[in-house]
Amino acid sequence: MSLSKNQIKHLRGLCHTLNPVVMLGQKGLTQEVLDELEIALNHHELVKIKLGIDDRELRQQIADSICETSNAECVQAIGKTVSIFRRNPKKPVVEMPGK
Repeated sequence: MSLSKNQIKHLRGLCHTLNPVVMLGQKGLTQEVLDELEIALNHHELVKIKLGIDDRELRQQIADSICETSNAECVQAIGKTVSIFRRNPKKPVVEMPGK
């Protein structure tokens, strides 16, 4: 799934009002976190994740790993917060602008 610049801009605007749904702690990216993320993506499509890690490079690696594992697209990463999007083909929630 590839998002256009216009779609990413739209999703970033929607991210401002979101609260983090998934929080990643000291144990890192565990199967339980991935399971919760899967549920959140299926229900909300656009999910904000709080990463409790201080190292910037490690945060980026984890964000990339999350997107790859969950087949989602990173919309934005600001500080310790990452927002990702994955379309639910059966029941779309977020209305997307055209490409």
